[in-house]
Order: sequence, then structure tokens, then C-alpha cells
Amino acid sequence: MNSLAMMLIYLTLVLGPAITMTSNNMFIMWVGLEMNLMSIIPLMISKYHPRSTEAASKYFITQSTASMILLLAIIINFEQSNTWYMHPQMNYLTSTLMMIALAIKLGLAPFHSWLPEVTQGINISTGLILLTWQKLAPMSMLYQMHECLNQYIMITLALISIMVGAWSGLNQTQTRKIMAYSSISHMGWMVCICMYNPNLTILNLMIYIIMTIPLFMIIKTHSMTSINSMSLMWNKTPMFLPLMSTILLSTGGLPPLTGFMPKWLIINELLKNNCTAVATTITMISLINLFFYTRIIYSTSLTVFPTNNNSKTTQFIDKKKHNIITPTLAILSTMTLPITSLMLY
Repeated sequence: MNSLAMMLIYLTLVLGPAITMTSNNMFIMWVGLEMNLMSIIPLMISKYHPRSTEAASKYFITQSTASMILLLAIIINFEQSNTWYMHPQMNYLTSTLMMIALAIKLGLAPFHSWLPEVTQGINISTGLILLTWQKLAPMSMLYQMHECLNQYIMITLALISIMVGAWSGLNQTQTRKIMAYSSISHMGWMVCICMYNPNLTILNLMIYIIMTIPLFMIIKTHSMTSINSMSLMWNKTPMFLPLMSTILLSTGGLPPLTGFMPKWLIINELLKNNCTAVATTITMISLINLFFYTRIIYSTSLTVFPTNNNSKTTQFIDKKKHNIITPTLAILSTMTLPITSLMLY
């Protein structure tokens, strides 16, 4: 692709969420979401392949449907209140339509079926953008309308998302699908607390992005598309084994790693708001997530898959693949639990 075209695409990709996050006009927010949608489609089909074309088509149809529902909600709100801005007295129909549209854009269950297929059909770099950067604009809208959210709808979406992300991830062997279902589960944790403490939602999103980026960078560097290909990492780059294992455990929420911080704070906030049953349920389901992360670690670190003798004795280490970003983000994604109080206040 032409370098000028790529520069314009990435510029639009950055400006779209920036416009949505900095505006309080709902129509301008919608424009930012559309810029975000139209800019990632060329990245998905930059390498001409039937899988990438199918993934781009699924993504475009799903996101366009969500955008139409969101625009309908914005127009209804303007007709009833004669304003383009969000307000706590927003109509029930308007807020419900907006919640459904944002749930589709975030990939929350039961509107999640497009996310694993799209993530599997595109390359790893675009998959990282899809699971991290593309979440910022919809989450910023949820953050701004947290006073208008329906508690029962959001908790239902959160519980279904956490459950679907946990159970569906058990049956996967492809790394990109595993990361997609992990994203669905994490999104459930974020929207679960959005009505009570939206700042915790932003904190959870930041930590999720910090944990996801080094995982994708390791997967991309070593072309690990499945669990079987990950099992050969002990021979290629053995130093990355403890690093990746620790990040996976942190993503699963095992204390005393960083990933435990948002889960701990969310459970504490739910208990303060008399949501004991919800807190207990999501805590028990999160153990399933931790189980399939542990299964990946067992497959990659604790077992040696059958290989020929030459591959067992040779270490294929490429120094050009090493970078400073992965260790830095790995430290942030595993060792920041002691500064929890500092991050809160």
C-alpha cells in the first residue's frame, strides 16, 4: 500500500477515538466512531486473502449495524430533549439503544460472535489494534453516560460476557481466538462496575491494554498462531518462557500480579453496593479463565512436544527480534500491584 495512504489511514485511526473521547456532543462522538470504523477496514484487507476479506466484511456489517442503532438513539434523544448532549434524564429507550449499540461495538455477549472470527481472520498486528485501540472510543462513551446506564441490563451483559469468555476459551487452540475470548471476558468486568465507579472501568481498561500488548508482541515476534507452535518457544527463545507465563497469569488475575488489582477493586466496589451475588459469581467464573491460561503455560513450559534431535539441540535466537518495549510493558503488567493505593488516589 502507498505510504501516503497508510499515513492517512493511521492518522484517521488515531483521530477517530480522540474526537470521541474529547467531545460531549453525541453526534460528534458518532462521527469519531465512524472514522475509527472506516480507517481500520483497509488495515484488515492490506494483505489480500479470503480470510482477511471475510473478516473485514463481518466487521464492517456488524459495526455498521451498531452505528445505525446508535445514530437512531441520538436522533430520538434530540427529538425528545432538543439537545445533542448527554444528560441524566435521558429517555429509557434512548439509553437502552445506546447500550445495545456500544455492546455490539465492544463485542459483549450475546453480541460477541463476530469478535473471535474477525480476530482470527486478520494479521496479528491488526488484531492487537482491534482488541485494544478500538475499545477506547466505545468505552469513553460508556464512561460519559454512566449515570444513564440501566443497572440490570449492564450487569446481565457483564455476567454473560464473563461466562461466555471463560467457557468458550476452554475449547480454543488458536492464540488469536484465545485472546479474543479473553477480551470478551475482560470487557464484562469493565462494564460490570461502570455504573458504580466509572474510574475503575478506565483503570481496568488501561491495565488490560498494558497486559495485552506484550502478549501480542511475543506472539507476533515468534509467529505463534496456535498452542502447538507456542510449545516450541523453549527451544527458540527460552528466556521468553517465564516472561510470557507471568503475563498470562497476570491476565488471569492471579495475585500478587498486576492483573489481580482491577478484579480486587471491582469485587470490593460491588460488595460496597450490595451486589454480593454478582461479585461471587464473577469471581468463581474468573477461575475458568485462570485455568485455560494455566493450561497454555503447561503446554508451553512444562511439556516438551516431540521434535527431531537437531531442533532439540539448536537454539534459533534472532537478536534483531528483541526490543525494549516488551520487557518494559511486561514489568508494568506484572509488578504494579504494590502501587494500587497510589493509582487510586
